[in-house]
Amino acid sequence: MKKLLLAEDDHDFAAILKQYLELHQFEVIWAENGEIALDYFKNQTFDICVFDVMMPKLDGFSLAEKIITINPETPFIFLTARKLKEDKIIGLKLGADDYIVKPFEVDELVLRLQNILKRIEQKRSLDGNNIIEIGSYIFDNERLTLNNKNHVQQLTEKEAALIEYLYLNHNQLLKRDEILMSVWKKDDYFSGRSMDVFISRLRKYFNSDPNISIESVRNIGLEFKIQK
Repeated sequence: MKKLLLAEDDHDFAAILKQYLELHQFEVIWAENGEIALDYFKNQTFDICVFDVMMPKLDGFSLAEKIITINPETPFIFLTARKLKEDKIIGLKLGADDYIVKPFEVDELVLRLQNILKRIEQKRSLDGNNIIEIGSYIFDNERLTLNNKNHVQQLTEKEAALIEYLYLNHNQLLKRDEILMSVWKKDDYFSGRSMDVFISRLRKYFNSDPNISIESVRNIGLEFKIQK
């Protein structure tokens, strides 16, 4: 059971969300404002956090900034009723693992939480082990190489970072802005064009294995598919 810190000032919504998350094997600690959530975080250990952006006393963005100084490894998601792109960029720049606009399906939130925790577990299992098997390929993140049988493709650092991110999130639909903020650390026109070029390269690098594909989803993002 994973321990989750929920900071949400809407009591009715928080009660429903807490109950639903508990049905999906989360231990939920609820705080009705950012200051209470910060106190909980200082005195307890959490696997993941869910913060509403608009809260009294301490808003979600300010709360996230403070918890990062305490434990930068704890993942967090923002919930908000605002659809402004600027808010989403602020959240992702702070290091948010996701940003969900209300109203949303609770099943979607559960799935995103589970995917984030799964990705973290995979990354921890890779720490200290730079060799990753991706289909018929061997990816060496330290030597920056992608090896398939007799061919070794030398990679740039950005290519290697992109491959690692896609692998850790394989078989999931990834939004363009999430990829850009995670790998390029910014979301603008030039970074987007750069990403398109890098994705085209990776498609060529992986084209000898029919079980691997990078599929674009128009106006959303892409999916790095690995068939077993």
